[in-house]
Amino acid sequence: MDFSLSEELEMVRSMVRDFAENEVEPSAALRDEDERFDRTLFDKMGELGLTGIPWDENYGGLGSDYLTYCLVVEELSRVCASTGITLSAHISLAGWPIYTFGTEEQKIRFLRPMAEGKKLGAYGLTEIASGSDASSMGTTAIRDGDHYILNGSKKFIINAGAAEIYIVFALTDTSQKHKGCSAFIVEKDTPGFTFGKKERKLGIRSSPTTEICFDNCRIPIENLLGSEGEGFKIAKRTLDGGRIGIAAQAVGIAQGALDVSLAYAKERKQFGKPIAQQQAIGFKLANMATKIEATRLLTYQAAWRESQGLSYGKESAYAKLFAGDTAMEVTVEAVQIFGGYGYTKAFPVERYMRDAKIAQIYGGTNEIQREIISRSLLAD
Repeated sequence: MDFSLSEELEMVRSMVRDFAENEVEPSAALRDEDERFDRTLFDKMGELGLTGIPWDENYGGLGSDYLTYCLVVEELSRVCASTGITLSAHISLAGWPIYTFGTEEQKIRFLRPMAEGKKLGAYGLTEIASGSDASSMGTTAIRDGDHYILNGSKKFIINAGAAEIYIVFALTDTSQKHKGCSAFIVEKDTPGFTFGKKERKLGIRSSPTTEICFDNCRIPIENLLGSEGEGFKIAKRTLDGGRIGIAAQAVGIAQGALDVSLAYAKERKQFGKPIAQQQAIGFKLANMATKIEATRLLTYQAAWRESQGLSYGKESAYAKLFAGDTAMEVTVEAVQIFGGYGYTKAFPVERYMRDAKIAQIYGGTNEIQREIISRSLLAD
């Protein structure tokens, strides 16, 4: 069993780290403060080939794998979690279902421009009364000749407003609950498709999170993704992979917090010596580093299994659960290491702490991950 990264992966990591530190990090704090999404960063990721990492080259992708994708999300999130989740949602939540369930025509029409970074993707599942319980969905899509009439709304949609292509879930048979759920590809400029409230958030503030609304929105029948009634399966399988991206984001956040904490602890002196040499701080750093490495291995394992075509649902739940908790714990400790300065915006650790919290919530709360894992254990 070889745990080392290939030379190619190391080159990708180095390239993305350079991009993150030179293009993303300088504006991260100001974009967070202003709650401002910068489309030029996504455009630049497209130019680097990062917006279609795991997709085949004939669909405009890089032809790589999910481990490479995780490395990229981790490196971006190490300096800016908002940029990390922009790419993660674009690839794993919007691109993956088209790649996996889409027709050849849909892949050429929708996936290719997404992979090339010309169009941004988003994923619409959550509703006001339908979060972890997707069976309570209220959005409907009623067949009308060669169209579906879409009505309803979706809440907390990452990339909404900025994205051009949306994966939207709706009931095509309301009597069947989740078994009557279907998935659709919806384009931004479709009549009847509008944007509602933009959320003001605790963290990932430069990633847009907006409500999307449908009022007699006519969707061509050829935009049905998969078959009628297959939506719940598509949503569930998409979230399995999306959790790996969230885990990678959490690893990056935690690593960024450790990096700045270690640098600060080496320079900051108390009682005549650097605080890193004091056991209270040194042990905090040791615990942080150990948990990050454990989280990274869980995340890479899940990504590797997906790349190999193996089952990865349970492994993605392991990774997402542990990564979210680790990121929160590590960033809280980072603020503590910085003391009073950590509670101010003079250093990035308060932003890391705010960003970390969402990793315990979206993509299925950590309580849901424990439910997934426990059910898997009972089934085994």
